[in-house]
Amino acid sequence: MCVHTRERPYELTAEKHYKFVFSVVEEVFDSARRTFFHFNQPCILPHTDGMHPLHNSIPIRQLCKFCDVEASDCKGSGTCESNCSITSICANTDEICVAIWRKSDDNNTIETLCHKPSEPLYGIMVENYNNTKCEMKKRMSNRGPFHMCSCNAEECNDILMFTLPIGPDPTNNQVVLVILVSLLPLLVLAVLVIASFYWYRMYHRRKLDEWETKKPSKRKGPKGPLDCSDACAIMMDDDGSDSSSTHANNLNHNTEPLPIELDLQVGKGRFAEVYKAKLRQSPSEQFETVAVKIFPYEEYASWKNEKDIFSDINLKHENILHFLTAEERKVEKQYWLVTAYHPHGNLQEYLIRHLISWEDLRLLGSSLAQGVAHLHSDHTPCGRPKVPIVHRDLKSSNILVKNDLTCCLCDFGLGLRLDNSLSVDDLANSGQVGTARYMAPEVLESRINLENIESFKQTDVYSMALVLWEITSRCNAIGEVKDYEPPFGSKVREHPCVESMKDNVLRDRGRPEIPSSWMKHQGVATVCTTINECWDHDPEARLTAHCVAERFSEMDDDLDKLSTCSSSEEKIPEDCSVSVSDDK
Repeated sequence: MCVHTRERPYELTAEKHYKFVFSVVEEVFDSARRTFFHFNQPCILPHTDGMHPLHNSIPIRQLCKFCDVEASDCKGSGTCESNCSITSICANTDEICVAIWRKSDDNNTIETLCHKPSEPLYGIMVENYNNTKCEMKKRMSNRGPFHMCSCNAEECNDILMFTLPIGPDPTNNQVVLVILVSLLPLLVLAVLVIASFYWYRMYHRRKLDEWETKKPSKRKGPKGPLDCSDACAIMMDDDGSDSSSTHANNLNHNTEPLPIELDLQVGKGRFAEVYKAKLRQSPSEQFETVAVKIFPYEEYASWKNEKDIFSDINLKHENILHFLTAEERKVEKQYWLVTAYHPHGNLQEYLIRHLISWEDLRLLGSSLAQGVAHLHSDHTPCGRPKVPIVHRDLKSSNILVKNDLTCCLCDFGLGLRLDNSLSVDDLANSGQVGTARYMAPEVLESRINLENIESFKQTDVYSMALVLWEITSRCNAIGEVKDYEPPFGSKVREHPCVESMKDNVLRDRGRPEIPSSWMKHQGVATVCTTINECWDHDPEARLTAHCVAERFSEMDDDLDKLSTCSSSEEKIPEDCSVSVSDDK
């Protein structure tokens, strides 16, 4: 494991040595001055701005407290000590002392350091640093709010001063009272206007609810892939509905948070926790069961990225998790995403608990491919333009199983919108992200073709192939079924690192095993051939998600034939056809 530590400019011993030499020189000058005064000969020494000549000849570097992030009992008010036991001489003469205080639910932390004010620190510029005292100011970065102070004096970042709120000037009370009295009629008028507006909205909503109850129920779509007219009808119904819980798929801008009561924790990831919850339908006592994904303040960037992806109206699809709304919970210091709740949980949990039939395999695999194909597509099923999106962390634990045993994709915290405005530098800065076990070979060695956005889609297809292998491994149509194992099973540890996966995937060209017994079932054999073509080492040789979805559609058309065990090779249509070859 590589551990990165910030290099300290000098240790305290160097500082002591410097002070010792300086004191010796001071004594020499002081002795000379006393000798000159004894003979009534005033000693004239060249001073500049009241400083000793030694200060003019030797560049002075600042002494600052210099400790990494440490827990602190400082409450963020009054005056606190950093409790840092290390003092360092800054590396450069233009560096100043800085202290950073962060507050979280678990604990408070303080970080002290030297820093060049001409360079950004955590994405922001240091301000007001020509002070001898370290006065804390609240700042905002892409990781949330924190307090920072800067100063330019010896060890000035050891004492942290938090600015106290300034109370109103008592002499201005009469002026404030006059202003309030004069504004009172305007305030009353504003309240009446707002009340009238909300009364009209409630009246309009009741009328819409009455109309909804009289409207014929929405027809169910076909079990197979939707055609264009069906998909458009469903999307138009979703867009036109006036559900009180969807809030137009945007941030909840109401002053009051939604009446949500958290129940059980059903999941936990790197950035957030997921809870089953009850959304109250006021004024009645009825409630809707929803899922709430809760991010701490420090994970604002991940929450915002997922919220922005979900808020795209063109993302709506039956195999994408249905998004309701997003909220900033200032009291709890949390960010929330509210979505539909699926009691079966994620696909990995479902496969651990259940064996599946061939029909289940076809349904799970087909819906997974359709979800990824819609995510990657540059248009909706009815032809509207759409920005392609890549998931970049596709795995069985980021896929939910719905009640009808179809899949829907979730967890878009690492998702990337392949907008035409993105430059090569923007794509390069997206970094090596995802779960190492599911990373494509080109991601493991950081060699994605940034000139072609299709390269990012090909990494999702590789990950999808591993998920299809997981589904197939639990199908009882292949004979004896082993206990669930993730891809690469016992070849790597439970949470393998990138280097371990490089050995398996790049050096050994390894893939999860496809036993010969799987090839005895014609339908499963077709799925296995598709899997092999999706996890090909060459990204450009892989199938597209759309082609995989079409193959599953062909299996649906020929379900009776593929449901039987056969050793003969059946011919499949040439478009996205399966090439039968020896198992690698």
